[in-house]
Amino acid sequence: MKKIVFVLFAIIMANTGFAQEMVAFHADIANRNGDAIFIKTPAGKILKEIKADDKGIFTSSFSVETGLYLLFDGSEYTIVFLKNGFDLSLKMDAKNFDESITYTGKGEKENNYLAQKSLLNEKYESRMGDIKDEKSFATLISSFKKEFKDKLSVGGFDADFVKEANKLVESESKNMQAQFDVVLKMVKINGSVAPTFNYENFAGDKTKLEDLRGKYVYIDVWATWCGPCRGEIPSLAKVEEKYKGKNIAFVSISVDEDKDHDKWKKFVSDKQLGGIQLFADKNWNSEFITAFGINSIPRFILIDPKGIVVNADAPRPSEPILQEKLDSLLK
Repeated sequence: MKKIVFVLFAIIMANTGFAQEMVAFHADIANRNGDAIFIKTPAGKILKEIKADDKGIFTSSFSVETGLYLLFDGSEYTIVFLKNGFDLSLKMDAKNFDESITYTGKGEKENNYLAQKSLLNEKYESRMGDIKDEKSFATLISSFKKEFKDKLSVGGFDADFVKEANKLVESESKNMQAQFDVVLKMVKINGSVAPTFNYENFAGDKTKLEDLRGKYVYIDVWATWCGPCRGEIPSLAKVEEKYKGKNIAFVSISVDEDKDHDKWKKFVSDKQLGGIQLFADKNWNSEFITAFGINSIPRFILIDPKGIVVNADAPRPSEPILQEKLDSLLK
């Protein structure tokens, strides 16, 4: 009898609109990076793992709290807006990740906005690299907010999405301000005497910055867990090879935690990393790291033979401008 009552109750709930709605999500990803994609909360917790079927298509239905989430394909992330009742289809080429994202179905307008916004964010990030004064930055931030909020005000977007998107723009604006504050600090550091360090090297001895006086010093601040840091390693190796025998030392400073010291040594050995490999004494809290305001990695620093900071936020090895700068200094 209890079973019959339960079934009748479920039927009544479904017929009276109390059945739980869900998001239907489909993804057709060319050149995919794996056999599963993941929907994650903003904090990085996995909400749903979606595995590819025998045709390589990702399909699932699941319940969500309305809001912004992260879609992770095993290599890269994109922001998605999910709401129960959405029936959303994604088409993408993982080799051309951000540029190829398109959505169709219920929820497409909101998520296509986010996909296009990601590309525009890159434009603003690029423009930030050329700004060194507060007035120009204020103009950039004003333009950033206006462009995205104007697009939201056109109408036709889900009301919950508009709230979340506005909060996202404000949050990103604060992050841009924090990044620019670091830029201003770096501008002030350029031309001053570099703070020193005295760190353990791969051989188990110590290396001080003063040991390298008389040479230019190109410093890579990194960690074994940092994907973008590892992504720069092949380019760094090429730069090291090009300037081998020149008046420049290449130094890599790991900010791995003490518990990962052996992991660092193994990584350096397995990957046959070149240059001078150092392990910061207090990871992120090391005096050299904090003096440069480093709160994200990879970070690159260029110091001249007298110990003067040439560039506290130098170009990455993968950026052609780095070799142009080194060519001009080492000619």
